[in-house]
Amino acid sequence: MAIDSFEGKVAFVTGGASGIGLGIATVLVGRGAKVVLADLRHDHIEHALRTFGGRSNAVSALQLDVSDRAAYREAAARMQAEFGGIDILVNNAGVGLEGPILEATYADYDFGMGVNFGGVVNGFVEFVPQMRAHGRGGHIVSTASLAAEVVMPEHLAIYAASKAAVCHYCEAVKARLGEEGIGVSILLPGPVKSNIHETQSNRPAHWLEGSGYKASEAKLSRRIVGDNWMEPKAVGELVADGILANRTYIVTHGFYKDAMRARAEAVLAATPDTQEAAPDFGRFRDE
Repeated sequence: MAIDSFEGKVAFVTGGASGIGLGIATVLVGRGAKVVLADLRHDHIEHALRTFGGRSNAVSALQLDVSDRAAYREAAARMQAEFGGIDILVNNAGVGLEGPILEATYADYDFGMGVNFGGVVNGFVEFVPQMRAHGRGGHIVSTASLAAEVVMPEHLAIYAASKAAVCHYCEAVKARLGEEGIGVSILLPGPVKSNIHETQSNRPAHWLEGSGYKASEAKLSRRIVGDNWMEPKAVGELVADGILANRTYIVTHGFYKDAMRARAEAVLAATPDTQEAAPDFGRFRDE
């Protein structure tokens, strides 16, 4: 059953206490949903709850590292106990990992992939069974990036790869989850006013030790967010409308359109014109 109204729906928003996540949460609450803000940072949670003021009946929060599977499982169990399961999952938590690729270590790869893609996987694994069991249908939005759709410079290689994985995964599962009444959307944002540059402050200790990006992340933390960057609430409006339309792609900016086209055309140009029989990738589904 597609989401056709937010009234009475329960939404779980990761990275929900600042930036894009908070913008989405604000819009969903304004349209009648109850929202749980799941965030790594206590300071962000406290600030976010203050912004909602008297809407405490519609907003609650919990601390969550989306890469921690045991903690994620506990959070999902809590949603089941308190709300009878959720209706909307927003896999928004992410880290803006960047640095010279020749200085990257396993800690940097594991951090970028573990949060940006692993956090999305953990959300699907924990909440899809819940959505199927309660029978109300639902919707899942996962935040990727326009960086996933173009050829990025080498210092953004890990970030772009993690976000591309989000795109391809969500594209692949959309049809099957649609059969269960669960919609799937991919958010592809460009520059938005957020705290994603605070990467070093959000890196767990076990992924900080041995990192080759300490200097890069210290520099990134001083980045100044542009006044002309999109407001998070504007992104929230796009996401809310995208959920109601079960839109596959929710794109915030158009400035990469030529680069997106060039990449697609380069792949097509390298593709042989021969017409061999295509493999039947769906043949195992019912076996």
